[in-house]
Amino acid sequence: MKTVKLTPALKSTLWGGQRLKALYGGADMENIAESWVLSCHQAGPSVVTCGEYAGKTLDAVIRENGKAALGAHCKTEAFPVLIKFIDAADKLSVQVHPDDTYARVHENEFGKTECWYILDCDPGAELIFGMEKTLTKAQFRACIEEQTLLDAVRHVKVKKGDFAFIPAGTLHAIGKGILLAEVQQSSDTTYRVYDYGRLQNGKPRQLHIKKAVDVTDLTPSDPSLTPCGETTVLDGYTKTLLADCPYFTLYKADVNGTYTDAADADSFVSVVVTDGSGVYTDADGSLALQKGDSLFIPAGKGDFTITGAVEILRTSI
Repeated sequence: MKTVKLTPALKSTLWGGQRLKALYGGADMENIAESWVLSCHQAGPSVVTCGEYAGKTLDAVIRENGKAALGAHCKTEAFPVLIKFIDAADKLSVQVHPDDTYARVHENEFGKTECWYILDCDPGAELIFGMEKTLTKAQFRACIEEQTLLDAVRHVKVKKGDFAFIPAGTLHAIGKGILLAEVQQSSDTTYRVYDYGRLQNGKPRQLHIKKAVDVTDLTPSDPSLTPCGETTVLDGYTKTLLADCPYFTLYKADVNGTYTDAADADSFVSVVVTDGSGVYTDADGSLALQKGDSLFIPAGKGDFTITGAVEILRTSI
């Protein structure tokens, strides 16, 4: 299978903004809240942009080429990760995601551990990240029902370049004025507990209080906002390990010259361009890259390079 460039699935919600339209169009949409730049999820699959697979969903192309395209580390039939850009022109709801065990029983899909890389944000922008102090389940439910939850959660100021790792079970929310890249398990399960009294089509959006009480970690989390690994300086680029967990490994590379890498038989590689422009090259040829582009590089593809002045997120499993 050849490396493919992907066109994202675009999502509009009441809290979305206008910044992603500059990358992806969507003139017929009121806003673009999310662009799913690497997705085989039925709620929004990515589509191959060009070449022999043009117009097909990534999921269909992988099925045509066999599970070897995902690599030996992929132990499930379903595609394991989902990568998106999120433009929060307004606050997202306060929410939580279940782990795999709960999600398989109640939702018939993966749980959702995720992480965020802040691409841009307004001055003073913040995240909600876990609890300020330990609560019992009864106290947590009371905070939701009495609408005092915002006093019980941890509010964390962010700036461009910050990174947050959010295990399943962590209560969280993206604040107003934040543009970020999210790498997550391939899941669309969200349990919403507080939505600022907003209405959609004249009605409050649904809350999921019982399930949220079941799955939320009610002890304080550590919002360190730093990568889990060191930055390595190499010839033509630097490489920083952002996250390494059972579900995905994520690096950021800042390229000013030539970046060298390989997709071995263990895992596919996703490359998402978060800034700048460049050229991707492997044994099959070259693809031009610009901000917002997403590549799926199949397992076993071998050596590849990216040349230019470009920032990328590199994900594998």
